[in-house]
Amino acid sequence: MSDRADHLPPTFLLPPGTQVVLRAARRVAGAARPAGSVAEVVEAPATNDRPYLVRFLDGTTARLKFGELLVRRGDHSVEAPAATPGPDVSSFVVYRVTVGSRAFGLATDGSDEDRRGVYVAPAEWHWSLTKPPEQAEATAPGVEEVVWEVEKFVRLALQANPNILETLWVPVVSFADETGEELRRIRSAFLSRHLYRTYSGYVLSQLNLIEKRVARSGTFKPKHAMHLLRLLHSGTHALEHGEVRVDVGGHRDELLAVRRGERTFAEVKTRALELDRRFQEAFTRTRLPERPDADAANRFLIAARRRRAAESLKG
Repeated sequence: MSDRADHLPPTFLLPPGTQVVLRAARRVAGAARPAGSVAEVVEAPATNDRPYLVRFLDGTTARLKFGELLVRRGDHSVEAPAATPGPDVSSFVVYRVTVGSRAFGLATDGSDEDRRGVYVAPAEWHWSLTKPPEQAEATAPGVEEVVWEVEKFVRLALQANPNILETLWVPVVSFADETGEELRRIRSAFLSRHLYRTYSGYVLSQLNLIEKRVARSGTFKPKHAMHLLRLLHSGTHALEHGEVRVDVGGHRDELLAVRRGERTFAEVKTRALELDRRFQEAFTRTRLPERPDADAANRFLIAARRRRAAESLKG
């Protein structure tokens, strides 16, 4: 994922709806905005010599020049992408956990079991014309499992994908072999200040979608609103403590009230903006590094590949 805008040709214009990031801290409407703050382009100028009108999560707008912005690229959703059909990968899983409401401390009597995992494909799968699937899914009554191929998982983790980070910080591990245990040990290598951009991008996108739905139909999906607030709680904790808090049971009453539809959109938005202010404050104080430790991640990936290749040769 690239956050750079300066590689684009001078004639390129950012269309409305593009998510952007502040290159440097600056004052907007009398308030300080830290570098890395996420906004959305509302109006594009005729040329990049003129400023863009951008809007932040709290509705504050500012006119900023192209050179003051970074283009935020990538998937803003925390939903898993569609699985790629492929062979059965279950025997190659190295790490498996239970996530979702059970891990969040938000389970109810009707909650399903959501499992996530990582697998390392045999070497011959990479050598053949048919490559291993980046993701595989399996379902059973009351159970859904998503498993990522190890390289895809590592790349998403380096991008601070919320789904992936939560998979690494779930308190209880169902299964981990030698490779899975190593992945768990190096999980802090994936944490960086980039988490602020990823989480902010999701929150901004999700709040905009909810707002548009309310304007169109007068309703919204309470589950999506609940996860928006949950992610802000989790992201703030990560910036403050250097670890991802998956269990948000301390906020159970608040979050389940939203999930049950007991809060209006106006109440949800007010709460989201309050939590976002705390999130911004945590970002200004965080001790997380500027970038994740890609070298450590790469060493892990190579070791995992070599280990599986050695097993393939023995077979």
